[in-house]
Amino acid sequence: MTQEERLALAYQTLENWLGELVRKAGKSEEYGVELWKRLKDSRGILREFAYYHDYGNFLCEYQVAGYTLADILVWQVDHFKAYLDRHEEVNRYKQEKLLLDSLDIMLQMEEDPAKSEAFDRKMRQETGTDYVGKF
Repeated sequence: MTQEERLALAYQTLENWLGELVRKAGKSEEYGVELWKRLKDSRGILREFAYYHDYGNFLCEYQVAGYTLADILVWQVDHFKAYLDRHEEVNRYKQEKLLLDSLDIMLQMEEDPAKSEAFDRKMRQETGTDYVGKF
């Protein structure tokens, strides 16, 4: 198998896995197609995604505005915990949804400096309910 064929197979494997994550997260096929297009255009985030696929862990080498994919995922979990503390009806924890949302947020941060600044503010200000009286 040539290097070009191995690369095409790796891309197809990642695209298929992304499609599986999209289905498990209950998102639309169109969402998955668009996310894959954006993901493969970002070498840094694609590499992080491939590493997570292969090892089930975060590489955390690539950063956007000082944030790694793991940082964004932790912020997403904080939001999940905050919703639980508010006793509002929310979708229960879905690992696939959190991963996809984190990828999407990191891509938005990479693609648009204004969004990057907005997410930076949110991540610094919006955390889970770690202390009494937050809500």
